[in-house]
Amino acid sequence: MRIGIDARLFDQTGVGRYITNLIKNLQEIDYKNDYVLFVKNEDYENVKFQISSRQGRNKFQIIKADIKWHSIEEQIKFPYILERENLDLVHFPYFSVPILYKRPYIITIHDLIIHHFPTGKASTLPGHLYILKILVYKYVIKRAAQKAKKVISVSNSTKEEIMDHLKIPQDKIKVIYEAADQQISNPKSQIANKSINTKSKIQNPKYFLFVGNVYPHKNTERMIKAFEILLKYFPDTLLFFAGKQDYFYTRLEKIIKDEGLANNVRLLGFVQDENLAALYKNAVALVVPSLMEGFGLPALEAMANKCLVLASSIPALKEVCQKNAIYFDPYDIDDIAGKMKMAYLKDFDGEIIERAFERSKEFSCEKMAEETLRVYENMGILTNGR
Repeated sequence: MRIGIDARLFDQTGVGRYITNLIKNLQEIDYKNDYVLFVKNEDYENVKFQISSRQGRNKFQIIKADIKWHSIEEQIKFPYILERENLDLVHFPYFSVPILYKRPYIITIHDLIIHHFPTGKASTLPGHLYILKILVYKYVIKRAAQKAKKVISVSNSTKEEIMDHLKIPQDKIKVIYEAADQQISNPKSQIANKSINTKSKIQNPKYFLFVGNVYPHKNTERMIKAFEILLKYFPDTLLFFAGKQDYFYTRLEKIIKDEGLANNVRLLGFVQDENLAALYKNAVALVVPSLMEGFGLPALEAMANKCLVLASSIPALKEVCQKNAIYFDPYDIDDIAGKMKMAYLKDFDGEIIERAFERSKEFSCEKMAEETLRVYENMGILTNGR
């Protein structure tokens, strides 16, 4: 088959990490199919390097498709680029599918968080434009899922959401778990530890860690209030945020300054994989206070690095971590603070970290790629009528 992958979100975070790991592993395991990767101009050389540097077969063609997602150009120009390549199947690893594209495709849905948090507080847009954006989003994702030959969900929790909100039948959805990148679970400890000490300005600090964006559903403001309570007992404790700077991080920085917490709460910005691994490895705990998640990759990354996970008692995190995390009510600031204090004092079953590490081994990027490849091949059989 000739398979297209929309890799316009290829980068080092979020969906981009999913795309990167998928492409890397497909190259190593698939010896039959040809692939066409559609990338932005700015990512072309990076993707080309990633493909050429792999030891596996190289039947990956890279096509420039410098088209912004969620744009009119995406709906008009991108279908033409796709059609030109005469593809048997296209994988859209994100829900933004051109309505005019008529050939077979599958999509991956990572979460439906915006169905639960549809407020202007979660956007930098003016109110009326945000409402329009939400309406378009709901139409596009529902249509994309309905027209897709198969929908990949990253968790059973998200699968239930897809069935409920998008009315997609159960047998059309395939759950394929994400996985932690191997580099994150194999830190270059000496280099990484030096980076930690430089950024914190303290040798061997005791710190809690948060990883990812700080959109409103991440619930970071309650976590910071809980951390303030913890500081009454342990005033030298630090809280590190590792995530790409954006509008919401700028807003969070103002909150930190207004609360007088600048000495204890540090925004590290985007952190490279080897340094991120060491941040996990040396933290008191990773805190995941989210009100909702589609999967919860940072929790899995932490478990792979034998880092204690303090997590919201929400379905996706319970699915990934099972009994291998310490859970709290994400709406209860005192409960969050209490679990952070418990972690600081090591007042928990010490075996939980080892159990979590063993649980993390059940997830792998190779397994994710193998299961995705099976979806591709099954779709090829169906569309060719064999």
